[in-house]
Amino acid sequence: MSTYEYDAIVIGGGAAGLTASGIAANVGAKTMMIEAHRLGGDCTWTGCVPSKVILKAGKIAHQIRNAGKFGLLDSEPKINFKKVIEHVHQVRDEVYEDADRPEIYEEMGIEVVFGAASFTDDHTISIKLENGETRSVSSKYFFIATGARAFVPPINGLDEVDYLTNESLFEIADLPEHLIIIGGGPIGIEMSQAFVQLGSKVTVVDMADRIMQNDDPELVTILANELGNQGVQFELGASIKKVSKGGQGIEVLIEKDGNQQVLQGSHLLVATGRKANYESLNLAAAGVKTNNKGIQVDNSCNTNVSHIYAMGDVTGRYQFTHMSEHMSKIAVTRALLKIPMSIDHKHVPWATYTSPELAHVGATQKQLDANGTKYEIYRFPYSKIDRAITEGETIGMIKIFASKLTGKIYGAGAVGAHAGELISEYAVATKNGVSLRNLADTIHPYPSWGLGARRAADQWYIKNQSESSVRWMKRIFGYRGSVPDFSDPDRIV
Repeated sequence: MSTYEYDAIVIGGGAAGLTASGIAANVGAKTMMIEAHRLGGDCTWTGCVPSKVILKAGKIAHQIRNAGKFGLLDSEPKINFKKVIEHVHQVRDEVYEDADRPEIYEEMGIEVVFGAASFTDDHTISIKLENGETRSVSSKYFFIATGARAFVPPINGLDEVDYLTNESLFEIADLPEHLIIIGGGPIGIEMSQAFVQLGSKVTVVDMADRIMQNDDPELVTILANELGNQGVQFELGASIKKVSKGGQGIEVLIEKDGNQQVLQGSHLLVATGRKANYESLNLAAAGVKTNNKGIQVDNSCNTNVSHIYAMGDVTGRYQFTHMSEHMSKIAVTRALLKIPMSIDHKHVPWATYTSPELAHVGATQKQLDANGTKYEIYRFPYSKIDRAITEGETIGMIKIFASKLTGKIYGAGAVGAHAGELISEYAVATKNGVSLRNLADTIHPYPSWGLGARRAADQWYIKNQSESSVRWMKRIFGYRGSVPDFSDPDRIV
């Protein structure tokens, strides 16, 4: 029998912690889950869920303004922003009640404790409970899933003004007249579209020369152009010199191309990434090492201490909910069942849920070039997807990197409606060795969005054709038709 009170203690009740606790309890481990605030974590309360709800509200407002494209009447939507935020809160609560409530996990046999945990040695933690009391407990294994918080860079004057992060954005009562967003990553870009569609003026400032640095530049350009058409203003390649209070509320002094200018706005959103939460855990007492990103783990999510694991945002490796869940599965399976599973680095998908959506899976073109991998690029425009035409969503492109000879898919990206769903098909393909030929030969329903994934795969057949091969078939079989025009290497069939 174990000398420890618990088999598994999970610290943190966000996506990673909930998954880890559920798996641990499911394999028969005596499990405790500790959460400092409320279950659900960033995804439910300040990230994925509220951002998608407010994006949906903005999209509907945009559709009302542009109803004429569907044969209806264009009109200006009446925005009651307080009602929008109330709806955001209602949906958050609904998700919490359905998936995150403590009772759900207690019914699994998990002891749920609310408080702040810190290590006293490598098998023991001290929990400062909500009532002020302290409880000391021991465990055979620990799984750290304390997530991350908004990273706020050192900007001159920022401490002297009121600013928003994703942790406070969904609590505001009034629609910003002019929202200035610092950061051109997924959070900043999603919120730029949501608020411009709801009626705010929006300006995005970033030091980089383009938004969405981790995504394919060609696909990003399509998204950026559409955001610009909808009214989002960009100040790229700009450094922020100072933030101060101003006439409208906020003034941001930027320098761009050697020239300085002042941006005036009513609200400021700092969307400059995330920072791992681990400082309060007293990891030194357990001998756990960290690095500049977060808690240091190997490919099985194991720290340098054999019985302590860390998963999700706190490791700084990936900041996606789905990867937090994946890492939790790896960690608990490795620790409790001794099955040597590893993080799947090669097939990580991600999506940004703007309109059009932007998504990717597998290797990027930059990575393939750096590795010296030979590949062919296969492009397919949304304007050739019949479902996109019927729904007026023809802006976009599917882009695939694959072997010309075998059709093996190395990576894929998409920008357009439902790109996050389409990329899931390529995620299955890359994970399981399904080639472009296999995809092209698979029957898809018409007229579905998924048919676009198949038609993009069809391009493997098209690019492997040549004028000489067609002429050869004409001679062999005695065919009398004309030879297709092969002068355009990117022709779409």
